[in-house]
Amino acid sequence: MNTLLRSARLGRNAAPYDVLVSAGRVARVRESITAEPGWEVVDLDGRFVLPGLWDHHVHFDQWTLARERVDLSGAESAAATARLVAERLRTRPPEGELPLVGYGFRDAMWADRPHRDLLDAAAPDVAHVPVVLISGDLHSCWLNSAAARRYGWADHASGVLRESEWQPILADVNRLPPEVLDAWAAKSAAAAAARGVVGLVELEAPWPLDAWIRRVRGGNRALRVACGVWPSHLEEAIERGLRSGEVIHGTDGLVEMGPFKVITDGSLNTRTAYCHDPYPGLEGDAHPHGMLLVPPEELVPLMERAWGAGLRPAVHAIGDRANSLALDAFERVGARGTIEHAQLLDEADLGRFAALGVVASVQPEHAMDDRDVADHHWAGRTGRAFAFGALLTAGARLVLGSDAPVAPLDPWVTIAAAVDRSRDGREPWHPEHAIPVAEAIAASTRNGRANLAEGDEADLVVTDDNPYEGRALRSMPVSATMLGGRWTWRED
Repeated sequence: MNTLLRSARLGRNAAPYDVLVSAGRVARVRESITAEPGWEVVDLDGRFVLPGLWDHHVHFDQWTLARERVDLSGAESAAATARLVAERLRTRPPEGELPLVGYGFRDAMWADRPHRDLLDAAAPDVAHVPVVLISGDLHSCWLNSAAARRYGWADHASGVLRESEWQPILADVNRLPPEVLDAWAAKSAAAAAARGVVGLVELEAPWPLDAWIRRVRGGNRALRVACGVWPSHLEEAIERGLRSGEVIHGTDGLVEMGPFKVITDGSLNTRTAYCHDPYPGLEGDAHPHGMLLVPPEELVPLMERAWGAGLRPAVHAIGDRANSLALDAFERVGARGTIEHAQLLDEADLGRFAALGVVASVQPEHAMDDRDVADHHWAGRTGRAFAFGALLTAGARLVLGSDAPVAPLDPWVTIAAAVDRSRDGREPWHPEHAIPVAEAIAASTRNGRANLAEGDEADLVVTDDNPYEGRALRSMPVSATMLGGRWTWRED
């Protein structure tokens, strides 16, 4: 079916135009187009039409699961978190022998420290129920004694496990029947579409490609998905002959092979991001500078193997030392790809992104979540933290994402954080690194453009307000989303 969009504004100060969508593409953009019989005609009454928005860094199943779990994001102490868990255990305990799973605690600035004894004491009547609490950055977990015994950590000093220690636990609590997770994923995809999302780069571990093929064939057709692969499945991807950007047969163009994801360091909140300088208070710790999880002698061969097979590297690096090493690896391999996060950078490394053709895949809302943590743990260095403006000035290409569930899968929240560098009425944090709204919108699309043109795929979002004015971006009202010429969301 052809769809004619009447009176659509396509730019900051643009007069209304008519837009004809045909065969899944933007066929014509004119001041006036005469409708023909059988066309769908939608009067947008001067609403704004932009390219459909992409989230360039998502852990989709984690986001889907987080929507169903105990929300710990508002807890301001370990004791408050334990009380939330106790209340949930009393009112809605898990069925059978399943663990109670919570998500979203952030302990970097707590006055008290998480410990399994706190969880045990908070709900002694149900202390036999395993409790697994997942940190907001997905880099650690907090267990009660029952969960510590279940997962082989009964003798652990605190019940707080970090980085690779807890990955098997994450895999276990995420192991649900496919039909259950697929049903939840369909709801999550619809929620994303309602915020103008048409596509995402899926970086769930270890490799959700076949799950997304199954979901699309089963009717979940709200999003385009580029599925990244981790080192554990790299050889399988190569054996299947898959290359980054290749569309998967039988998915109507909705699923494609994504990048090769490798995590080289930890996170700021867990104090495991790998930095030149030690973290305050960790001078005597085993890892005072954070943790280098994949050193150059391992990273370079991995990237060479992936790049040689047509898989674009996506290298997680948060600390300044980790970013320097990641850029060194890109230079040695001669690969093009992304550095995921790029949160703390040496000034000398800013220009290397453009020079090496490495894209900075950043998550602006993390700066709002972590500004106080950064001011404490990266004191004196935050002038080069979340340095989006400096990266643009240095010629780097930015793409924006959420890292959902670490931040909401909502591109308007992402755009607002990049443009305003503020939230909750606080003063902007390092406003010198804010970027213009048009740049933020462009970095939230697939092709890096903030405007529609004839011949484009008909992936678009319709907003009630003018996004270029920069007002109330976080709550930008979305009235419709279209993917490939069909509506995936329309306001009632």
